[in-house]
Amino acid sequence: MTLLIPFAGLEPAPWKNGGGSTTELAIAPPGASLDKFDWRISLATIGADGPFSLFGGVDRSLALVDGPGVFLDIDEEGRFALDYDAPLVEFAGESHVLATLNGGPSTDFNVMTRRERCHHKLGRRVLDGVSQFAPRGDVSILFLAEGDSLSVCSDSERIGLVRYDAVIFDTNTIWTLEAGQATVFVVDIFLNQA
Repeated sequence: MTLLIPFAGLEPAPWKNGGGSTTELAIAPPGASLDKFDWRISLATIGADGPFSLFGGVDRSLALVDGPGVFLDIDEEGRFALDYDAPLVEFAGESHVLATLNGGPSTDFNVMTRRERCHHKLGRRVLDGVSQFAPRGDVSILFLAEGDSLSVCSDSERIGLVRYDAVIFDTNTIWTLEAGQATVFVVDIFLNQA
């Protein structure tokens, strides 16, 4: 079943460590706490320099959505820039991550999967006109990161998105995406086999 998640109906909450705010777009199982989720997708606003919350056993991916970006010092791996030249960063949730603003607050798209239960792939796609989309994961989510609107349709459904809306797809369907100009993030979540 396909599910539209309108951003306008969502409320931000403080980070686990209080260093920013997060708006949860989707979580599984529904209603799970930050210690019990299988996977979670959110928007986070980084408003000040400081450490990220620790999430043991979780793999994380971040993608810049708005603002000048941040520098991330990750354990002993070094410093990584999350900006428009390098818009995606991946790291383990148990890593010690220190964020330093690059000139002002930034908003990022955050994907977290508990590695004993599932794993994910995050991709970025620029749309201009009409294109086809085939969800690949056991669960696939499309997020409109940039652009005023996006039309998503199949033989039986038509869904309209505005910026920051998301769709959880029926993965057995080929979809047509139509936008004047847009950037989307696609998350494919793969459940680990028992």
